[in-house]
Amino acid sequence: MLSDTCPDVAGWTPTASGDCAVHASLESAMSHLDCPLYVLNDKGTLKYAVGGALCPHGTGIPVIAFAPPCPPAHLGDRGFLDAHGLTYPCYAGSMAHGIASEVMVSAMGASGMLGFFGSAGLSLDALRATVQTLSKRMDSKPFGFNLINSPGNLEWEQGAVSLFLAHGIHLVEASAYIAPTRALVKYRLKGAYLGTGDAVITPNNIIAKVSRSEVATRFLEPPPEKLVGKLLAAGEITAEEAQLAARLPMAQDITAEADSGGHTDHRSAMTLLPTLLQLRNAVQRKYHYQQPPRVGLAGGMGAPESAAAAFAMGAAYIVTGSINQACVESGTSFIVREMLAQASQTDVADAPAADMFEMGATVQVLKRGTRFAERASKLYDLYRRYDSIEALPPDERTKIETVIFRASLDDIWKETRAFFAERNPQQLEKAEDDPRKKMALTFRWYLGNAAHWANAGQKDRKQDFQIWCGPAMGAFNDWTRESFLEEPKNREVAVVALQLLHGAALRLRIQTLRAQGIMPPLNHSWKAPHPEIT
Repeated sequence: MLSDTCPDVAGWTPTASGDCAVHASLESAMSHLDCPLYVLNDKGTLKYAVGGALCPHGTGIPVIAFAPPCPPAHLGDRGFLDAHGLTYPCYAGSMAHGIASEVMVSAMGASGMLGFFGSAGLSLDALRATVQTLSKRMDSKPFGFNLINSPGNLEWEQGAVSLFLAHGIHLVEASAYIAPTRALVKYRLKGAYLGTGDAVITPNNIIAKVSRSEVATRFLEPPPEKLVGKLLAAGEITAEEAQLAARLPMAQDITAEADSGGHTDHRSAMTLLPTLLQLRNAVQRKYHYQQPPRVGLAGGMGAPESAAAAFAMGAAYIVTGSINQACVESGTSFIVREMLAQASQTDVADAPAADMFEMGATVQVLKRGTRFAERASKLYDLYRRYDSIEALPPDERTKIETVIFRASLDDIWKETRAFFAERNPQQLEKAEDDPRKKMALTFRWYLGNAAHWANAGQKDRKQDFQIWCGPAMGAFNDWTRESFLEEPKNREVAVVALQLLHGAALRLRIQTLRAQGIMPPLNHSWKAPHPEIT
């Protein structure tokens, strides 16, 4: 039955080339996203034309609704695609310890999207090897590396920046930063010069992940003058690079990070993204950048509806995270991928973060099938209540040595001391003078190894797996149920991302028709129809 709210406004006619088709069902016509879609009133019967052309009212078949082409490549911000050499507005975020692996980065780049290697947790020697390998493998394809804020290990951050500059890594995803650091400012400004037409050219670009307005402001504004001055005085940047700093945002792109796996503030995407878009507009009015900063969205990208909502709200791009860990290219184990494939949206919990244990920071992890969150929280509770390992009640010490560590705390400290002697000796110096610091480093042994046990698929430690995971994983499992993506072995990262984008474009097209009174059939699942989308 035709709706009275859908008067015919024009007619439709096939084109001379014949490059068009009329379908009896909306489902069969809807997926041709690269062509215009016309809803026709053919003598009281709804029909759906793909392609063809409009003709004057009163001729042809009456048109009662219209949806313009909406291919996945047209979603988001064209400037984001051009700046990074992409076809599609999506990137795979960096997951630490190489979970966002070389293979994952390569697969995303080969499919016209962007991937960031998960540098956090790696030694500088391991990072150097990966930088060299990926630089050769990717050639001219888009890719980047994660640069994580490391307040307790500034040498690592400085070393990573030196590696990136030396090997021509021109894009980093900056995460866990509260404010720009000296090393990050150096990376941004190094090589900046004035091009034709008074345009500031910056070889090195930053995508900053933020979840708070005050942090976003620091990355939307130019690099801090104080840090620029220190770099100039030390001869680490040139006078021209320092002078151009005032004309650049610290990050050309910022990612609004909503409720996600790993470090998260549990922010709502529905409120965070609009706030940061408004903030971006205010900063642009103040500084008048040649190219306004762009804002994308991460957190919750587990279903096409979420991606469609992001683009509808104005996101320049979307970022996938938790669901990438469930893909075959991830640097974790198959047993972890199977566990993630069983997760629901509520199968997540907060646990102490290894890198910011003493600060009380948390990460969001998978709860189902592992007791990591419970055991890690127990260790943090003991750390808060007691001043040293020696002060622990004997029964508590016995429990954690038997159940959590499976070794004496004295032996664990020996192993911990050897680790920090190689990676960050300053931590040991502090521990020698502070028994509580020693206890924190000892407890961090469990948190750090729990991630390695998961990545290695160490079955005897399955109850201790630390698997970073947000609610998006459950939404993804709900969406892919009874489709080819339900099976973990079929989850390829680029295919997953393309299906999300395809589904988002499809749902945005549905909304266009709904606004004109055309309601899609509710009994159609709009599942991913095939494994490859071109």
